[in-house]
Amino acid sequence: METLSVKEADSKKKIRDFIFLPSLLHKHHLNWIPPIYADEWRYFNKKKNSAFSYCDTLILVAYKNNIPVGRIMGIINTRDNRLKKTTTARFSFFECIDDQETAHLLFGAVENWASGKGMNKIIGPFGMYYHDPIGFMVEGFMEKPAIATWYNFEYIITLVEKEGYKADKGLVVYKIPVPDSMPPLYQRLSKKIVSNEKLRLVPFRNKRDIRPYIIPILELMNETYEDVYGFVPLDRQEMLQLGSDYIKLIDPGLLKVVEYDGELAGFMVGMPNLNEGIIRSGGYLFPFGLLKILMAGRKSRQLDLLIGAIKKKYRGLGIDVMMGMSILETAQKRGYLFMDSHLEMESNYKVRAEMEKTGGSIYKRYMIYSKQLAR
Repeated sequence: METLSVKEADSKKKIRDFIFLPSLLHKHHLNWIPPIYADEWRYFNKKKNSAFSYCDTLILVAYKNNIPVGRIMGIINTRDNRLKKTTTARFSFFECIDDQETAHLLFGAVENWASGKGMNKIIGPFGMYYHDPIGFMVEGFMEKPAIATWYNFEYIITLVEKEGYKADKGLVVYKIPVPDSMPPLYQRLSKKIVSNEKLRLVPFRNKRDIRPYIIPILELMNETYEDVYGFVPLDRQEMLQLGSDYIKLIDPGLLKVVEYDGELAGFMVGMPNLNEGIIRSGGYLFPFGLLKILMAGRKSRQLDLLIGAIKKKYRGLGIDVMMGMSILETAQKRGYLFMDSHLEMESNYKVRAEMEKTGGSIYKRYMIYSKQLAR
């Protein structure tokens, strides 16, 4: 007789089961990309991840006959709730076999926990940080995910919706072809922009040049993303950690920073798609995984756009065009064929219009779900 149980991941073995469950479920899933396991271990280490200092969490693993078959993380981000005066919980890292009973036990446990702590709503998938993967893939399953996005089985959506979750916020990802020549719109606008002597595109020759900009860039992200759905500002320690995580992967030529009269006005970060290298590494950086990842980045013909922002008082000056032209010029020189826009809110029509002006078309869609909780 089969026995199904849900247990809190309160030991190293259970955390291991939690971390490595996706590799079992997606073993024959060709488009699945393993996580970097060193990052996973640090993320779930309460002594090393400062988000645990302001997030209440519940980490669960479902077992069938003592074999892990599902997982979920419940999160109450007290910093976010305090700033926005909300009582909202989150769920994240949901993975499960195609079995409604297992999904029901996992979601039920998280919902009861959240309700018991006074929460009246739950959203997800949404992690402790805004830069964690958000939203389930709902279209584009034939495509591989970009960095920091989920890749789930199609049946996951059915499991979630049968638990009473409703579509809340849609996200889209554009595939933007790299043109042989600069789009006419950019050519016309560039003449006006270059005449503004106060605007300067900062050149980066190496990672040493980048380091002084890491904190100012993340401070600008905090400032400009404050009204973005689910965004939680980072403190200085979190900025330093995030910078440390990404500095080894950032290509100086794909970081675009614009200053206005010496003040940081905007930034855009791109990265070669690293999927093939991560697959070959199996998610392990050592002994040779990091080398495989970096080598794959050099051979990649896909450029992933990660994040960008423009200071409010400098919007409308053409800084977006300035950075867009620069990233396209770099992409052309390096032989990239197309760019992945990363996640954009479906309701962000202004940014979407810019993507479409440059020939972009939607090729992946994601969805954040929500559910009202009984109290």
